[in-house]
Amino acid sequence: MAEGLLAGKRGVVFGVANEKSIAWGCAQECAAQGAILAFNYLGESLEKRVRKLVDEFLPGSPVLNCNVQSDDEIASFFAAIKKEWGTIDFVIHSVAFADREDLKDQYITTPRANFTLALDISAYSLVALAREAAPLMPNGGSIVAMSYYGAEKVVPRYNVMGVAKAALECSARYLANDLGPKGIRVNCISAGPIRTLSASAIAGMRGMLTAAEKVAPMRRNVTQTDVGQTTVFLLSDYSSAITGEVVHVDSGYHVMGLFGFDDVEAGEK
Repeated sequence: MAEGLLAGKRGVVFGVANEKSIAWGCAQECAAQGAILAFNYLGESLEKRVRKLVDEFLPGSPVLNCNVQSDDEIASFFAAIKKEWGTIDFVIHSVAFADREDLKDQYITTPRANFTLALDISAYSLVALAREAAPLMPNGGSIVAMSYYGAEKVVPRYNVMGVAKAALECSARYLANDLGPKGIRVNCISAGPIRTLSASAIAGMRGMLTAAEKVAPMRRNVTQTDVGQTTVFLLSDYSSAITGEVVHVDSGYHVMGLFGFDDVEAGEK
């Protein structure tokens, strides 16, 4: 019999692209704590990557096609999960997209169509997934979505993705209210910058990692494992009274205000 904080719990993971994905780090930590998992993929190229990972590390786990922009595909995905398992206990949402060109310059240059696309994939998808997942959680459950500090403060070149993450966090609060009476909790994790496939699209990502390590109180960047372990907590019964929250897993970066002051002061001496 499986042991761990998530022993006996079943859940679906959206957003694995490769072994460096935050979603994959979360999946590994959940599996280590006894969870049974299913995964989505989008397109043939990602199917090969995801199936290879799952077959190697979590053989037997369902891997199903699902484009989060399609309500029909989302419905089909959860119908297949219901047929396979009957019910689920949690959903991990680690899905985001913005056109690479919109992460290079100023936010003001974002085309209308690209704005709509980023918000649809990165934020509305949480609403769509929650709507289909909730009926499969008759005994309550937990939904955790991945966010970033750019939802709260301006991060140069994060641009429309920051706006999308703000919409994601706000959606999580409204969903927490809607689903709370059913015993379903909805929370976000605001992770520090991590070098992933999607993050590579952000101009200046290396600088973001350097700045985070220098400024964060813990003087280090975070890892997929850090985020995964916090995800396990939010999916477990140990967080049974926590919902509508944004939990920062960023080595404390978000608590800092004016920084670089020491360098300026030293230069004045």
